[in-house]
Amino acid sequence: MVTLDSIGLNFGQQVLFNDVSALIHPRDRIGLVGANGAGKTTLIKIIVGQETPESGKVEKAKWVTIGYLPQEGVAAAGKTIYDEVESSCTDVLTLRANLDNATKRMDELPVTSEEYYELIDLIGGWEHQLEDLEADKLRSKIESILLGLGFYMPDMTRDCSEFSGGWQMRIALAKLLLRSPSLLLLDEPTNHLDLDSLRWLEAFLKNYEGAILMISHDRAFLDSLTTRTFSLRSSRLEIYSGNYSYYERESVARRELQEKAYLNQQKEIEKTERFIERFRAKAPKAAQVQSRIKALDRVERIEAPESDDNEIHFRFPPAPRCARTVIELKGLHKAYGELRLFNGLDIAFERGERIAIVGPNGAGKSTLARILAGEETYQQGERIVGVNVLLSYFAQHQAEELDPDRDVLDNCAEGQPLEVRQRIRKVLGSFLFSGDAVFKKTSVLSGGEKSRLALARMLLRPTNCLIMDEPTNHLDMKSKGVLQQALLEFGGTLLIVSHDRAFLDPLVTKVLEVRPGTVRLFHGTLGEFLAKKEAEEKAAAALLVQQRAKASNKGGAGKGGRADGETRQKLATMRKNVATLEARIEELEEVLKKTEAAMLDPAFFNRGATTTDEMRKYDWQKAELETTMLKWDQATQAITSLEKETE
Repeated sequence: MVTLDSIGLNFGQQVLFNDVSALIHPRDRIGLVGANGAGKTTLIKIIVGQETPESGKVEKAKWVTIGYLPQEGVAAAGKTIYDEVESSCTDVLTLRANLDNATKRMDELPVTSEEYYELIDLIGGWEHQLEDLEADKLRSKIESILLGLGFYMPDMTRDCSEFSGGWQMRIALAKLLLRSPSLLLLDEPTNHLDLDSLRWLEAFLKNYEGAILMISHDRAFLDSLTTRTFSLRSSRLEIYSGNYSYYERESVARRELQEKAYLNQQKEIEKTERFIERFRAKAPKAAQVQSRIKALDRVERIEAPESDDNEIHFRFPPAPRCARTVIELKGLHKAYGELRLFNGLDIAFERGERIAIVGPNGAGKSTLARILAGEETYQQGERIVGVNVLLSYFAQHQAEELDPDRDVLDNCAEGQPLEVRQRIRKVLGSFLFSGDAVFKKTSVLSGGEKSRLALARMLLRPTNCLIMDEPTNHLDMKSKGVLQQALLEFGGTLLIVSHDRAFLDPLVTKVLEVRPGTVRLFHGTLGEFLAKKEAEEKAAAALLVQQRAKASNKGGAGKGGRADGETRQKLATMRKNVATLEARIEELEEVLKKTEAAMLDPAFFNRGATTTDEMRKYDWQKAELETTMLKWDQATQAITSLEKETE
């Protein structure tokens, strides 16, 4: 389908690709892996045609279409989300435009003209093409994809410019998935997704008809989807017939074999060189010496395997002893205007607990983390921090607090005692700052580099309670492994917001799920939580089917019967609940309508922190509306089922 033929590329003196060749087949599921700077994104850009190799070529079949999702830099504006995603279906839109133009032209022509009948034939052909493209299902496809990626129905009519970078990437991903190219190239597609949308995307891609080649640092995502792995290492491409876990095992085995072959060859070369040196000056051995010299020149030298840097390791400073209850929230109320996030939340975190905080984007995970860290105010209730608790908090925005005039090393060493300073270079190396990179001015670092630096700086400070908000977003596999091992050995309390399943699963023993209006604590690993959640979803779907079937079977049976007093009371309570939900839906829709009207004024987005607060409230209101509508739908279905049973 797509062939990479002897691709070569240099960046200055650095050889990035040396004779890189590979074949991508239809329906391939390929993970592209390698260290930061190995050229993964560049290779994808060469396949797309955005970069040109110095040697070699990319060949593809004529029927192949390619779609590419970059890591960042995608921004859409001037259209609603729905229209923007729909615009990716150029075939359907072109055919519809042709039909509209032809219909208008026919209105202007006499029915006896030759052109009139030609247009009739064309219209028939275009209508058949639209049927083949399933154009009548386009709206439901668009809405299904956008809902799966975490948008809500009211978002469909919002302008794309109202959404931040992470949501812009979701819009771009939705366009690609709707377009269904024969080769999908994804560069870190999970970075901006929450756990729900990540699970949806994973399920969608498992059934995707085309081929997929993806860069990802999400091990669970790669293991679930990929069946081949392309590894960029030392300017060459190695191909493995398995997912990331298979690649990890197999690459170690290959490296061991290469090392044995290298050592054996070195022994043979040394033996030959000793023979040549010993008998070079002896005439009777001259022919043998020359033969050995020629043989040595013909030897294809085996390269020494690269040293594995898995030995990188660091430990947190010892966690000081503290009170049994580390942080407790009592009767906590948090709201943004009329938007209620937490209403009387009571929860306590004990010493040594390891808890993952999960939930959809906009549900309040980061807000809760900030409240726990003392970074966010609230309206009512108490936040009680235990005796001798040393809180340490990491979030992406903390990168903004770094001194831009200091270099990487100075920013990390600031305020640290001598014994810690001696460990700093090692810790920085764990987070991809090695060699002269530690002397870079912080002002020239990228957003991801600043985030890694802020994380490294935090990890050097003594603490017994870590609160972390998406710490792995800008880390590669090895850096995540280093951090994960350090957290496994950490002796304090860990509260972590993340959607990285492979990273979280060995770390946490409890899961706190935050959803609009609800918080629930699950005892177990993230994998166990997800298994239970999946079982709950299946059970709920099965129950709904069962209720509908029961109602259908009982339809007409017992007509004229009357519900007894208990059933009537139950129906009255259920109807009262529905009325309450309807009132709340009406209230939320009115509030959202006012906010959306305010968004039409460009000045709305130029008010700094006020705009941020308003957008946060808006996202919460949308999330609550979606949840309330779901509850209303379930409640009305339950009433209908009960009414039919009593007929």
